[in-house]
Parts: sequence; C-alpha cells; structure tokens
Amino acid sequence: MALIVQKYGGTSVANPERIKALASRVARYKALGHQVVVVVSAMSGETNRLIALARELMPDPDPRELDVVVSTGEQVTIGLTAMALMDLGIKAKSYTGSQVRIVTNSAFTKARILHIDDAKIRADLNSGHVVVVAGFQGVDEHGNITTLGRGGSDTTGVALAAALKADECQIYTDVDGVYTTDPRIVPEARRLKSITFEEMLELASQGSKVLQIRSVEFAGKYQVKLRVLSSFEEEGDGTLITFEEEDNMEQPIISGIAFNRDEAKVTVLGVPDRPGIAYQILGPIADANIDVDIIIQNTGADGTTDFTFTVHKNELNKALDILRNIQAHIGAREIAGDDKIAKVSIVGVGMRSHVGVASQMFRTLAEEGINIQMISTSEIKIAVVIEEKYMELAVRVLHKAFELEEA
Repeated sequence: MALIVQKYGGTSVANPERIKALASRVARYKALGHQVVVVVSAMSGETNRLIALARELMPDPDPRELDVVVSTGEQVTIGLTAMALMDLGIKAKSYTGSQVRIVTNSAFTKARILHIDDAKIRADLNSGHVVVVAGFQGVDEHGNITTLGRGGSDTTGVALAAALKADECQIYTDVDGVYTTDPRIVPEARRLKSITFEEMLELASQGSKVLQIRSVEFAGKYQVKLRVLSSFEEEGDGTLITFEEEDNMEQPIISGIAFNRDEAKVTVLGVPDRPGIAYQILGPIADANIDVDIIIQNTGADGTTDFTFTVHKNELNKALDILRNIQAHIGAREIAGDDKIAKVSIVGVGMRSHVGVASQMFRTLAEEGINIQMISTSEIKIAVVIEEKYMELAVRVLHKAFELEEA
C-alpha cells in the first residue's frame, strides 16, 4: 500500500464528465489498497472569469479581496469531486486550503507556503477516506485567505506530498508526460520515460509549461518523487522525474529543448564603466519587483559600457519607464526595448561529460541564418535569445541536430 498525492489541473475537472472520470481513476487506486489525496484546480477558465468579474468592479483589484474571490473556484471543484467519489461508494472529504491549514506568508496573489498541518488529512486517510484538497490557496497567520499565484495547484500538490511523506506525487494534465520539446512545433518530439530533477527544473525555468517551476523547486528541496501523467488516458506510465542520473553510455547528451516567447530585451547604452553601475541600473528594477533573466554587459574602449537584460514582456514598459526616469542620473546615452525576441534553450545532464555541445548548437543556428543576440549557460543548459520570428525554426533544427527524435 502506498500513499499517493494526485493533482488534477483545470482541464481535468472542466465539467461533470471529467470529474466523474477523475473519480473513477481514484477509485481504481483505492481498490488497490492505496491511500489517496486529491488536489484539484478550479474548472478550466474559471479563475480567469473570476478575475474578470473583479476587474469590472475595480480595474486594479485589491490583492486581499481578489484572493477571496478567485479562491472560490477551487472550493466548487473540491465539493463536486468529493460528491463524485461518494457516488461511487468511496468515503471522501473535501478541504479548502484554510481548513487544512496550509499556512502561507501574507503576499496576496503570490503567497509562499510556510508549513502545513497534516493532522486532519492523516486522520481521514487512516479512517479510509479519500481526501480532496483545494489547490492554489492557503491562509496566512492572521486568518486571511491567500493564493499561490498562477500554477499554484502544482505547488500545493507537491507541498502536501512533502508534508505527508507520500510515496509519489502524480501530476495529471492534458499531456501524457514530458516531451523532448513541444509536439505542436516538432511532431517527432518524443515522450521521455524519465528525466532528472535538475533537467526538469531547467526546462521549467526556460519556458516548458508542463510543470510550474515553483512546484519543481519544492520537489527538489524535499525530495518528492514526481510523475507527469495524462488525465485523458487510462493507461500509461507518463514521465518520472527522478533524483538519480542514469550512468550508461546510451544516455543522451540533450534531454529536451525549451522555448519562451514571453520575454523582452532592455538595453541601456553608453553608461560610464564604473563600479556600482550594474546596481544603479538593476536596483530600481528589483525594487519594482520585476524579475530579470539573462544579463549581458559589454565594455567599450571609450570607457562606457552597454548593459542588456531580459524581463517578462508584460513588464517591459514598466522597466523602460523606470530606467528613463534615472537615465540622466546613470549617464546613459540611450535606453531601448525590444519585445520581438524569443529564448530557446537546450537542456541535458549529458552536457557535463560531452564537449562541443555549444559549438554544435551555434553552428546549427548559423547554418539557418539565425543570429544569436544573447547567450546564457549553466552546467546543464545553454540558452540563446534570437528574433522571435525564427523561434520555431530554431527549435526544429536543434531537435534534429541533437537527434532527439531517436529513442
């Protein structure tokens, strides 16, 4: 008998038929003697609907009250899921995040989990219940409802698995696992039987949408075994995310290719090359809570430097406004933005033991006339920024160059 946490996303609970299918799957696990905790998102599209309602009344909704509104989506789903299980003769009990006592900080709309009181869940599991928990939400130490941000249900599932020391956390979604890249761009993309935690973390951080990055970070911190499965298929092993690297000659150099269309480039030209200039540029950006990704600094012979970094597209205008307000203070000649870029990344633990990976990537792109604007590397990742119009071509040729379609 195992203790399994299963997380189901919005498409998996989109309507009563899908919820019934979910309940049937849980019933099969229960019949095998497993203890099961189910974490569910709001029905597909429901969170967006609730946010739109709030904005009709207040263009920039108060964060505390917005959390009160959007958290109701999951409350509907947990009740319906519990009912579907009961209809199959299975004892079930639903809980909101505050009822479980998923305690978070008070950063409304993007709260972080501090600790979880697992007493109620353990008692219910021991009495034979399936426990259904609302994803995406918690409660702060003052009793306020909080939400964890987009994709927060994945984080709830992994956090509960960590607190309960579950044997496995299964993430059910609309795909049947982690692929070498998006099959909509490369039809030959192959589902991976397993992938290391490090690789999954890099893929998630570079734009892969299969798992939310905070949930992968949580899994790594608490050594939670993850498996990605399809909620639309009855059979299949999905993709197992492990903490062990295969030590064999057949291990591929590259495991996957990620891409991200959601970044924009900010360039600060001709600032004096002096100590502290990077902080003077990025300090106000950080103070505005704008995340920065790739950073490049080029120093010229004239004693000035050009400073380039990427931000989310939605933050581009905000970042440009901040920099133009301090342009005279930092002595910049020009400040420019470009939202017609994309980031393409190759990821694989095999890069540690193989040379020439970067040169192969750069040669492949050069042969297609694709210019590289920025480069970022880690031990198991190489990411490049290119013109957005070349993104899909870059993904296809790199997938072929590294023979990722081959099992």
